[in-house]
Amino acid sequence: MKKKLKILITGSNGFIGKNLKEQLWDIYDITAPSSKELNLLEEEKVYAYLKKKKFNVVIDCTTHNATVVSDKDLDKVLFNNLKMFFNLARCSKYFEKMFYFGSGAEYDKRYPIAKVREIDFDKRIPVDYYGFSKYIMTKYIKSTSNIYNFRLFGCFGKYEDWRIRFISSVICRIIFDMNITISKNVYFDYLYIDDLVKTVKYFIDKKKIKYKEYNVCTGKKIDLLTLAKKVAKVGNKKTRIRVLESGLKPEYTGDNSRLIAEMKSLDFSKIDDSIAELYHWYEQNKTLIDKGQIR
Repeated sequence: MKKKLKILITGSNGFIGKNLKEQLWDIYDITAPSSKELNLLEEEKVYAYLKKKKFNVVIDCTTHNATVVSDKDLDKVLFNNLKMFFNLARCSKYFEKMFYFGSGAEYDKRYPIAKVREIDFDKRIPVDYYGFSKYIMTKYIKSTSNIYNFRLFGCFGKYEDWRIRFISSVICRIIFDMNITISKNVYFDYLYIDDLVKTVKYFIDKKKIKYKEYNVCTGKKIDLLTLAKKVAKVGNKKTRIRVLESGLKPEYTGDNSRLIAEMKSLDFSKIDDSIAELYHWYEQNKTLIDKGQIR
């Protein structure tokens, strides 16, 4: 029997990490320590851990992203993101390859990010702590031989923070017969979490990876108003949906030509099907939702 690859997933209690752990558990030899078991801010402990375990693949899902519902310190976003990343990256000789999840924010969110390509990276330098931390990580991996950036522009699915993530928030509002208010419409490229897991699995199994960074997105844009209407249709409810301000915010989408050329066989989930699947998951897990916290 072929020996399973040893995979380390950090941040496995978060949205992406939890889905990866759940879907890949039976395929690989997964280790998914909590932050108490492996604190990525403690450099010597991280070094000793990776040196001892010698994983085939490290998937870094950790991030210090201080959101409006988080108790994380905004002033520590840059330092903590970089500290956690480099505590893993400096141990690269003890694993075969490492994947981390970058962000469209690397392109600088002060300007429209529309169908950006990987080669458009570094035309601007982000000024926000989160985007700048991801920018520095990407600059660094270009000098490495085995660390790769899967850059995300919008990912949704179960276990995301339904208090602030748009699609899940809309689903929760509709389930509880609440109206929907959008401050201003905007185009995003939303990737279903199952498609991200399939992408990660592909690169885990791939012997030779051509590029150091990939825009992991569908290559199709969709606006928030359209998404809200799709959710309302699944719920079969006449929910009031209003947009407070006319016009559009700056677009936030990526070009996925490089990813498609590499994978070829990736068949993205249809947005209507994935919304319906997520909607029914929330219906079945309604007890997880605190109506008073829906924003």
